[in-house]
Order: sequence, then C-alpha cells, then structure tokens
Amino acid sequence: MPDFALPWETAVKTYRYKYLAMYHAIRSVIRDGTLPKGSRLPASRELAAMYGLSRGSVAQAYDMLLAEGYVYARVGQGTFVAPNFAGADLAARGEEGAEDGKRESAGEDVPDLPLSSWGRRLLAQSGQEDVRGGKGSFPEEDGPGHPDRRTGIERSRKAGADAGARMDPKQEGTEMARRGRQAGRSAPEPREAAGPSGNGWISFAEGGPGAADFPHAAWRSALSRAAGDIYGPADVFGDAGLRAAIAAHLRASRGIAAEPASICCFSGSMQAIALLSQLLLGEGARAVVEDPGYPGIRRAAAATGAAVIPAEVDGRGMIPRDWDAQVLYVTPGRQFPTGAVLAPERRRELLAWAQRRGAVIVEDDFDSEFRWGGRPMEPLMAQDPGGRVVFVGSFTKPLFPALRLGYAVLPPQLVQPVRLAKSLYEPYSPAQLEQRSLARFMARGDYDKHLRRMRRIYGLRHETFHRELESRLGGLFTPLASYSGLHVYALWRRSKAEYEAFRSASRSRGVSFRDASGYWIGDHPPAACFFFGHLEPEAIVQGMERLADAKDEILANGSDIV
Repeated sequence: MPDFALPWETAVKTYRYKYLAMYHAIRSVIRDGTLPKGSRLPASRELAAMYGLSRGSVAQAYDMLLAEGYVYARVGQGTFVAPNFAGADLAARGEEGAEDGKRESAGEDVPDLPLSSWGRRLLAQSGQEDVRGGKGSFPEEDGPGHPDRRTGIERSRKAGADAGARMDPKQEGTEMARRGRQAGRSAPEPREAAGPSGNGWISFAEGGPGAADFPHAAWRSALSRAAGDIYGPADVFGDAGLRAAIAAHLRASRGIAAEPASICCFSGSMQAIALLSQLLLGEGARAVVEDPGYPGIRRAAAATGAAVIPAEVDGRGMIPRDWDAQVLYVTPGRQFPTGAVLAPERRRELLAWAQRRGAVIVEDDFDSEFRWGGRPMEPLMAQDPGGRVVFVGSFTKPLFPALRLGYAVLPPQLVQPVRLAKSLYEPYSPAQLEQRSLARFMARGDYDKHLRRMRRIYGLRHETFHRELESRLGGLFTPLASYSGLHVYALWRRSKAEYEAFRSASRSRGVSFRDASGYWIGDHPPAACFFFGHLEPEAIVQGMERLADAKDEILANGSDIV
C-alpha cells in the first residue's frame, strides 16, 4: 500500500500511549475530510510497520475507531472510513470552503504572496486582480469565458471505447527505453560520462524504472479507453479526471487535503518550478536553494534575475536560517541528491520562517514514492496553516521516463496567477490522451498496485546494492542513510586525486557512476551518486565486482585504503 501520512508528530507528543496517538491521528484526518468517506485504511500489519508500532497497538486504535463509528470493516476486504462521519464533515467543510471563497473574492484573510513584477503585470492585464498578488476573484474553471468553452465541444465519456493501435509489450518497452533512457534529473556532467550502452557496459550513472517492470497490459487498457475521449475540452490546468485522481492519491498517501481545482498539471515537475519561479521572483529578489541540490532549480531561480542563496544540508535535511528571501526551494521527503529526510522540527522552523517573512516554499516531492523503511513524514503542505507552500510532484519516476507529466498543488492565492501564466505558454493543457489514460490508471487502482509491486522489486535492489557497496567498497565510500528513492549518495573517503583515479579505473572496466560535483554550489568533498533502480540484482553484483577490481588497481598503485 502507498504511504499513509498522518499528523503523527503532534499526536505522539499529546498522548502518552501510542495506541491513543494512532487513534487520534486517524480520527483527525477523518474528521477534517483529509481522508474521505470510503477510503480504505492500511492493514494493521502494514500501518504498524510504517510507524514502528506493535500490531496490537494499531489493532486497538482500529477497534476504538470502529466502536465510535468512524470506520467499518468488511471481512476479507479491509477497514474503511464510514460515510456518516466523513460525509457530514466533508459537507460542513464544503460549506466552509464556499465561505472562504467568498472571503477570498472580497480580499479578506488571504495572505499576500511575493509576486514578481512580471506576475503583477500579468494580473493587471487580466482585469481581475489585486496587483499586490493573489487577492483577485478566481473564476470558476468551467465558467463562461474559460478557454475550454471556446472549443464548443461537449465532453464525451465512452467507457467502452476501444481505439488506438496496440503495441507488443516488447516493442513498447523498447520504445520507452529509447525515448526516455535517462529519467528524472539529468547528470550535470557531460552526457557521454554515463558510458556507452550495450556491450556489457554497466551504468550506475543513469536511473529510472526499467521497461520490463512496467504493467504494460494495464496501461494499454487505460490508453485504449481514454482514446474514445480525445475530443473533449482541454483545460489549461489539465484533465479534470486526472486532477481528481491526484487529489485522492495525495489525501491518502501524503495527508494533503488537496482539491482538484487547486491542482495544475505540467509537462514535468521542472516546467512547474520554472513557471512558479517566473511568477514569484525577479530582479532584486532572493531565493534559497539546497546545497547540494538539483542545478535545474537554481538555474530557474537565477534566470529570473534573483540572487540565489545556498542553504547547507546535512543528514537531517536543510539547515534552517533566518534568510532574507522571498522563495525557498526544498525537497523534504527525500533531499536531492543526498536522500536525507527533513527532520520534523526543521519542517516547523521552515514553515515559521515563511510565515514570518511572508515567503513562499516550493516543496519538490521528487523521488519519494519508493520508500524502503522509516515512517511516512507529513509534507510541508499538510502542516502549513498559512497557505504558503506549493507542492510539486511528478509521475516520471514512478511510471516511465517518456511520460512527461508533473503537477503542482497551489495555495488559493496562486491559482489565478498560475492559470493566467500557464495560458500564455499552453492555452490548452498538452498530452490529454496520456492525462486521461493516467486518470483511469489511477482510478482503477492500477497505480497503487504498480507502486506496491515496484517497492518490492526496488527494495530488493536497494538491499543488494547497499550490501555489495559495504562489503566491496566500504573503504572507499560512506553511503548516506536513505530509506527511499532509486539512487544512493556516497561520500568518498580518500583524496580527490584518488577519486579521479578510481573513476578512470572503473570506466576502463565497463562501469560508470555519477559524479556529484555538479549538484554543489560551494566547496565540497568528492561524492558519487549510484543509480540502481534500472538494474537487476545480478547486474548490480557484477557492477560492484568490477568496481572492486578498480579499487584493487588504485591500491596497487600505492594507496593504503583501509
């Protein structure tokens, strides 16, 4: 089952006994509507493993919820949120949301966000804005004047449509690999550093899921059905069904009470980050980025004319400071590239900083769907009371590289600015067939099923890689502790000259890994990223054997590695 994020930190500090903390944590997300009626709760064994509790404690919490009518159980099927409690709370919440919308339109109780001069001019031209940013009226998505209305096409829902050419699974896998061999965050070093493909070359320098592991049949079925709906309207924010599916997934797996209207689909997470940077930053602004961190983010910030402030990262994530800045970019679920999880107290400090400074936090959820250990952590957006966090996610890593679909969950005051900005670049959201296919894929449960299977497969590869690294290269590298993701960040224990010698010796033996220097702004020790998700355990072992031979070579040349 996917992660099941709960307000655990708050509950465990409030209640002495863990079963009571679990009971109150689950009850709170049911009562506030984050966990909608009919939602299936994890099995007691799964939830106990996630949060490090005994199965008896979880069972006791479930029994209390059952006795009070918050949940109901079906034999052989599981435990579900009861409709009477959740339905009433959601209805009340909907009425409150309507009142909130009225207050937003009137310009009440909505925090100002630091829009750039470009963003303010964009709003001024729309005739709907408060030029300070974010307090204008937000038109209904499907109301008169919305771009979709110009199509004059009624949306069809032909559930039984069976159109589109079918592709052989092997051909489909080959095409996926050809179109998107290097998934996710590209290497900052020259492309040829990954090494030649084929001919026995083993690359730890490029990551992403393997084509053989993808559920081709389920995806083809979703594509086939979605093909009957290709003439529907194309909202600039993306397919309504996909946004609803994303909202449901985030509620269950991340504890984010997202509404479909606040979700905007993009052609990958970097498009979302680049557009947000343009809206929020400009000449004279300041942006905080992680160091080390993904270079594309700091380039997006710097391209606006903003000054980029590097923030130090350690084994517990970004180290908070009282920066004089308008925007902060952070990867709290799994810091890129180190893999560190942002500590709970640091999450609270960052949120307090944003509130105090009137700043925006862009939370990049890159590469955290695959978790091997530890308990789920609430995202910053789930803990944000002030509407100052944007949550950015992507489907590239969980599914396949050629699927260029990302999304952003926006606070209310950014919905209209993003809609106006995105409509300049893409008046209609692209890849509608893929979006509607993914919506079906998620709604039918195939996405969650795929994640469960991949966690088992990648978990075995993660375990194999760590075992081999420690046994064969323990004297060379110190891997940073990581409980999720498809790569391992490891610090080099020797001199920089020996590091370069080792890289050269590794390449001469047909194996490569990614140098991490491109992720840093300031001075740093030599380090490497090893991507393992695309490799079978046998290939991982073979690659590590070759790296051990490279180690022996530099030992023979005079190094006294322990």
